[in-house]
Amino acid sequence: RNRMETNKHLRGKWLLLWMPLILSQLTSTSNGQIRYSIPEEMKKGSLIGNVAQDLGLDLRRLRSGRARIVSGESSQYTELKADKGTLVVNERIDREQLCGDVTPCSFTFEILLENPMELHPVTIEVLDVNDNAPMFQNNHLEFEISESAALGSRFVLESADDADVGQNDLQTYILTSNENFVLKQHVNPDGSKYAEMVLQKALDREEQPRLSLKLLAVDGGNPQKSGTVNIVIIILDANDNAPVFNQSVYKAAVIENAPKGTQVVTVNASDSDSGSNGLVTYYFSKSKAGIAGLFEIDEATGRIFVAKEIDFEKDRKIEFRVEAKDQGGLTDSSKVEIEVIDVNDNAPVINVMSFTSPVSEDSPLGTTVGIINVKDLDSGDNGQVRCRIEGNVPFKIKSNVRNYYALITDAELDREVIPEYNITIIATDTGSPPLFTKKTFHLKLSDVNDNAPVFPRNMYSATVAENISPGFSVVSLKAKDPDENQNARVSYMLEESQIGGTPISAYVSVNVET
Repeated sequence: RNRMETNKHLRGKWLLLWMPLILSQLTSTSNGQIRYSIPEEMKKGSLIGNVAQDLGLDLRRLRSGRARIVSGESSQYTELKADKGTLVVNERIDREQLCGDVTPCSFTFEILLENPMELHPVTIEVLDVNDNAPMFQNNHLEFEISESAALGSRFVLESADDADVGQNDLQTYILTSNENFVLKQHVNPDGSKYAEMVLQKALDREEQPRLSLKLLAVDGGNPQKSGTVNIVIIILDANDNAPVFNQSVYKAAVIENAPKGTQVVTVNASDSDSGSNGLVTYYFSKSKAGIAGLFEIDEATGRIFVAKEIDFEKDRKIEFRVEAKDQGGLTDSSKVEIEVIDVNDNAPVINVMSFTSPVSEDSPLGTTVGIINVKDLDSGDNGQVRCRIEGNVPFKIKSNVRNYYALITDAELDREVIPEYNITIIATDTGSPPLFTKKTFHLKLSDVNDNAPVFPRNMYSATVAENISPGFSVVSLKAKDPDENQNARVSYMLEESQIGGTPISAYVSVNVET
């Protein structure tokens, strides 16, 4: 602009037209966070909360800021009514489908407002209702037990699964009344419950060769729900020694994505009986649906192998029970704890929250061009992410809140030198080996009137006859302006001067356009 002001005082036959461009700088804030708790299974359109009231915003701000939900893996469950400032249920929310056994169950998303930019995290906690009854995998259980089984012998029963959590989850087991067995209940470290039948009165095959019982699983909801499995006990002739595991707990570790067939651990039980009564076979207890499906066990040796892909991001520690059974039907059980070791198998993911193009070439340093969110599903160093910009461009990445980054200008921009940029952001985790993701932004610059027209020569001369007719072309001039569109449009006029007291415009004229 200094150059333009100076040119106004230079002698020449041109006129500079200057039009200012007003730039609105994009800024970002993230200072409001709200949390709601709702029961699952709410009807579509049900009110979750008044976002405008809880964030201290009026409805005009929501509308002018184009308030919207911009991120979140489960954001489809909610809808923002910007005209009312309310958050409502958009589709059925099933807590068990959303979170499984994880408590508390919640999902998070962000509400974005523009001009100025605001980012408000919203967390929705989904509360459980008692909409699931405990269920057994099988309709009946069958045991073969020797009549000489010692008093106190234990027989692990299949556990029931209840998709609900907390008080609505499975609370207790009830065994139908009988003379021979009592029920003993246990709680695993993860809170799941299982039960054993304990022999309290000796069996007599000659008196009663078969017993039929029922096991009832009851939750703690109101009203309570229950599931039932039939138990059939076939009483065998004497086998007076049960198998005994050499460890009450087996601990092992396996890396995620270990190939099928990878050996994890070997369990071992011995039986003091001889012959077929001392022959032990191994199998998984029916304790928790789906867990044992990750592994398979060699019934003869007790070796446990990987059966299908294990994902650390889903199962970080796996616990299940194994049983050893002899040919007389006597059993013993032991617990297996397997720690899953994370490998760097997830590359970072770059999500674009906002991006502005074009931006003015006279944007000040630090102008926000875009906002991105970077996530990595791995843990530890494998999930730590660093962002950088590829190549030499006048932009930089600035860490904002949590996993959010702002793409800002880092040097002066000049459209006449470089009119557009391809900005590639690389997100790399710190795993070994590191994984990375690239995202390219195509940014255009808009013009401002920062260049004055320039004549290629400082002086033009011409000779004409004294009696030449009006309208005769004396000389042709052309000025150039490196700006574009309206900013590059040049108009011409004569500078005021006189010849012998007569204005020069009385002798010659100039075409304004050419």
